[in-house]
Amino acid sequence: MTTLSAPFVPRATQGSGRFRVWPGTPHNLGATWDGSGTNFALFSATATGVDLCLFDDSGTREIARVPLPEHTHEVWHGYLPDVRIGQLYGFRVHGPYAPDAGHRFNPNKLLLDPYAKALAGQVTWHDALFGYVVGDPDGDLSFSTTDSAAYMPKCQVVDTAFTWGAEPFTQRPWHDTIIYEMHARGFTMRHPEVPVSLRGTFAGLAEAPVVEYLRTLGVTAVELLPVHAFLHDRHLIDRGVRNYWGYNTIGFFALHPEYLGKGGLNEFKIFVQVMHDAGIEVLLDVVYNHTAEGNHMGPTLSFRGIDNASYYHLMGDNPRYYNDFTGTGNALELRHRNVLRMVTDSLRYWAEEMNVDGFRFDLATTLARVNGAYDQHAGFLDAVAQDPVLSRKKMIAEPWDTGMGGYQVGGFPPGWAEWNDKYRDTVRKFWKGDDGQLPELASRISGSADVFNHQGRKPWASVNFITAHDGFTLNDLVSYNDKHNEANGEDNRDGHSDNHSWNHGAEGPTNDPGILALRRRQRRNFLLTLLISQGVPMLVAGDEFGRTQKGNNNAYCQDTDLSWIDWPGIDAAGRDLLAFTQALIKLRREHLVFHRSRFFQGAVIPGTAVKDVTWLRPDGTEMTEDDWHNGTAKTLGMLLSGEAGLTHLTESGEPEPDQTFLVWLNASHLDMTCRNPPLPAGERWHVEADTLAGSPRHNAAGARTVGQKKASASKKGRVFVAARSTLILSRQEVSPKEREAAGGQGYGNPLARPRF
Repeated sequence: MTTLSAPFVPRATQGSGRFRVWPGTPHNLGATWDGSGTNFALFSATATGVDLCLFDDSGTREIARVPLPEHTHEVWHGYLPDVRIGQLYGFRVHGPYAPDAGHRFNPNKLLLDPYAKALAGQVTWHDALFGYVVGDPDGDLSFSTTDSAAYMPKCQVVDTAFTWGAEPFTQRPWHDTIIYEMHARGFTMRHPEVPVSLRGTFAGLAEAPVVEYLRTLGVTAVELLPVHAFLHDRHLIDRGVRNYWGYNTIGFFALHPEYLGKGGLNEFKIFVQVMHDAGIEVLLDVVYNHTAEGNHMGPTLSFRGIDNASYYHLMGDNPRYYNDFTGTGNALELRHRNVLRMVTDSLRYWAEEMNVDGFRFDLATTLARVNGAYDQHAGFLDAVAQDPVLSRKKMIAEPWDTGMGGYQVGGFPPGWAEWNDKYRDTVRKFWKGDDGQLPELASRISGSADVFNHQGRKPWASVNFITAHDGFTLNDLVSYNDKHNEANGEDNRDGHSDNHSWNHGAEGPTNDPGILALRRRQRRNFLLTLLISQGVPMLVAGDEFGRTQKGNNNAYCQDTDLSWIDWPGIDAAGRDLLAFTQALIKLRREHLVFHRSRFFQGAVIPGTAVKDVTWLRPDGTEMTEDDWHNGTAKTLGMLLSGEAGLTHLTESGEPEPDQTFLVWLNASHLDMTCRNPPLPAGERWHVEADTLAGSPRHNAAGARTVGQKKASASKKGRVFVAARSTLILSRQEVSPKEREAAGGQGYGNPLARPRF
């Protein structure tokens, strides 16, 4: 075993004559400005001493080193009445350097405060950042005496005071939520209406054109890819690329400095305020499962040097090494009370101080591992459930990690929503034309009751998505059979290979009008399916107008035009798709049958003669068991009843009725003539949307206009559903004038004047 304790300097105060030091308090971790001075407190269960290092305004010169005078309940603390807002600082922590025992203290390394509210600068890669001597034959068992301060960002004392709007923001119910996943930097880097100086920042996201775009699109929540301070990995810098997505956190309380301008963290608060003023919630993608310090050969930046054995999952029989459930080299140990406290303190800070409305947890299974296995009653999940603040926020799990037993879709407790990859894969396979998809499709677009209908959970437990930041864009999903990640510099080895994608006849860009038309139709099919499915839909920024990443399905390191939203490049087809998407979102938001607060029963509702959902064959009769097992069938009708009380109850307990809708989904390569259910005299089926069309000159939802060939319905109520297309019809009353014009027909006419 290697055991060393070689402090950078003697523990005597160095250069601290101008800074008075009082005992302070251990209760508020981090740097807390109280209007007169600053309290510093740092948890470390095993450290033998902690030095507070203060820097000049440039962050290049250490002006004082002050040992924290008190050690209470494993917290080192002290109060400096002479430290003001804006002061740059870091820590050096003393203790044993014994990697074989799980301890990696090295006071030669300047460390970031885990509770720092702001960081100044970025990591500059250098061998000095490592606690061991890089290249030494003993590897991480060697001990580095090189000071790392010159290559480290510095923590900053901040004033968190901010005046929020007078009217408190009311969160939207889960079943009314439509999520829009976006990147804080990439969304505005090429936006022509955002000032150049603000592009790529939270201030840019708060600009009026951005807010108005989101408002008119109709989404109800934006979900930002990680905005916590993160690291640009050394191997990426060496390849000439950067960490674009940000899943490599070095500070769970600090915003990523590159997303901020001169206004500091208030720019984020202003962004949240303007989103709330527009009726849009703000959700954060958060990465509490691991840190940027990597495995045992990684750098010593913060947690590793403060208390490695407390912060990380270490192998029980060999604590030199880390249990890696995340594929990143380490995993945070949330079984430790102080690590759990850090995570919940961070969440409450973002919820209360920064006013965000919810969180999406990356690799959430890791957060709930107990003795290596997922446990629905893990301390973290219980802490969230009992917390009066966090339990009221939207909590979304990415319900898997890379460890054994990591796949936990449907396994998170009540109150949580989950990314549903079963939905993604089934809908992709259905529209690709794979055999045997109808039973699975019906389950997925119904809210995946087979996965989530337990413990009183609701359809909104399923976050439905076709695409996410991780994978193909929607346009690329219908344009490429294979990934094309060569730009990442990994010889196209990275990224998933099984994407259930289809290029429709040509790989990538093509001038073939038939292929292009089919791709456009398939994009509409995917968007329509997503927006009529029970559960919470999630769109990815740019999919609504056909953004491409040129076949790259793993653009994590592409902080370039490849990933940035190409606003100037939106063409006519993109504008058509945008109008189509806006109309579908409007349709969904206006009709409860598409976002029910209850699961379907699939049976006749007592007191009525109807089912809440009826599944139809193309001939209009109800699906039988044999029909569900017909592997070659690729056409399905879904009749959604809007009868009072079947979809939703108001706050006063009154049933809230809606219209009845009929959806025909045809993934076959053949055109189909389907029979609509008959309606009483005086009613008709009205076209709301049809993916065969799609141009706003027909109507905003892409429905056929009266008189188009093949759109005619016979007097027997048949309707044409083109190959690989979807049709939405609504049940409506016919006015006497319309009935007379239709020749007295009371049902089956899908050519009534389009709604949009």
